[in-house]
Parts: sequence; structure tokens; C-alpha cells
Amino acid sequence: MRDWLIGLGVAAVCMVASWAVLVLLARRLPPGILRDLAAFVPDCVTTVRRLRRDPRVPRRARVAIVVAGVWLASPIDLIPEFLPVIGPLDDIVVVALALRYAARQVPRQVLFDAWPGEPRLLLRLLGSP
Repeated sequence: MRDWLIGLGVAAVCMVASWAVLVLLARRLPPGILRDLAAFVPDCVTTVRRLRRDPRVPRRARVAIVVAGVWLASPIDLIPEFLPVIGPLDDIVVVALALRYAARQVPRQVLFDAWPGEPRLLLRLLGSP
């Protein structure tokens, strides 16, 4: 049992360390589409967390947003994350659909208040009103 716990601890430390390295590398990217894509998933996680607590968000939209957040956090994906470029595609699609659904029920200003990234990315994601 002790060996299992040590192995689990080592795996958790390696995973957190790899995330930290990826965040540091993403911050060094020059401004542009690559930097925007690198920041998209963390911005989505922050938005989900903020909208989940916002009282102006109706229950149906909150459920869709929470499902999208759970999908992002889940290690089980339709497309494995280790595949370059297309790995996070299923996460992006699920979050985009959830945010578009919420945008029909929530005032856009609430979404923009919750979005920590570039407003133009959220505008592009939501489309025209």
C-alpha cells in the first residue's frame, strides 16, 4: 500500500510540475494566435468558476457551465490530450457550446465580466447576438 501511495504522490507532483512548465512557456509566447490559444482553456476555467457563483446566471445555464467545467477537468476525453493540435479540441468545443448556450440566457455583460481574457476572443466565440 505504501508503494502505491508513493507512486501516486510522484505522479501528482510530475503532473503539477508539467502544468507549471507549460504555463511558464505559454507566458513567453509572443502576442498572437498561439498565445490566445494557450490562454483559452485557463480563461474558460476561470469563466466557469465565476459564472457558477454569479446569482444573475439562471439554473439551466449554470448546469451547462458546470458540465463544461467538469468536462474540462475530466481526464477522460473523446480525443486524447497528448495528440498535438487536436488534443484539446473536444474541450474547446464543449466549452464553446456551453458558453453559447449560457449567452442566450444571460446578459452578455455578465459573460464579459466573468471572462478574464481578451474580450475579442469571447466576442468571436459567442458570435453576433
